[in-house]
Amino acid sequence: MAKRKIVCIDEEKCNGCGQCVDACAEGAIELQDGKARLVAERYCDGLAACLGTCPQDAISIVEREAESFDPEAVEEYLARRISDRECTGTTASIDQGKAMPCGCPSTDIQMFERTVPSADRTGNTPLPRNGSGLTHWPVQVRLIPPTAPFLKNADLLVASDCTLAAYPAFHEDLLKGRVLMIGCPKFDDTAEYIDRFTQIFAVANIKSVTVAIMEVPCCSKMPAIIREALQRSGKLIPVKTVVITRTGTIKTE
Repeated sequence: MAKRKIVCIDEEKCNGCGQCVDACAEGAIELQDGKARLVAERYCDGLAACLGTCPQDAISIVEREAESFDPEAVEEYLARRISDRECTGTTASIDQGKAMPCGCPSTDIQMFERTVPSADRTGNTPLPRNGSGLTHWPVQVRLIPPTAPFLKNADLLVASDCTLAAYPAFHEDLLKGRVLMIGCPKFDDTAEYIDRFTQIFAVANIKSVTVAIMEVPCCSKMPAIIREALQRSGKLIPVKTVVITRTGTIKTE
């Protein structure tokens, strides 16, 4: 037991809409008897992805004595949930058997098979025309649990979301061979991002990190977030920053 931040649900305010269940990537919240309830303290990472989803203002984050967050227990719990659903025929089979328990398509963990084309005369293996380099789902930082299978031993691409719109060769030049996580360092919660990346670096054995940002001041927070998370995790992982101009070119690497 340790004093830490954890979800608190006011059952009197809760109307059972289930939006917080969809938002919790770790499956820590379930609907029971028409009310949202915390399944177990060790499943709640305290990052509060559920906080802004409640229309009744029934969820808050408190600091109290609680079980420590256990990412391995979360992974086992999610795997059991998927196994139980498959046995009862209540869910479709998902690659790797690691879907999110809420059943919301935005949080179902999936890994995609990609056919790699033959190498050209230069020895490169470019993506096919209009091909996608994305190998997994979800992609938003706040929706990816630290125990997601596609994070293990990955070369990570952390991209500010505007870079996808600005840089026309994003899939070919930046995404190919990397696992994507996108977010907005200006509008999303910095502390939440630091905590999430700290957990990922601690458990996923990330091999490298490429940070893609725009040439605007607010984007400069993303490399700082990664550096702080690495320091907290105690890991030494090579990091490269790529800056995209507003006209769609790479400024620096």
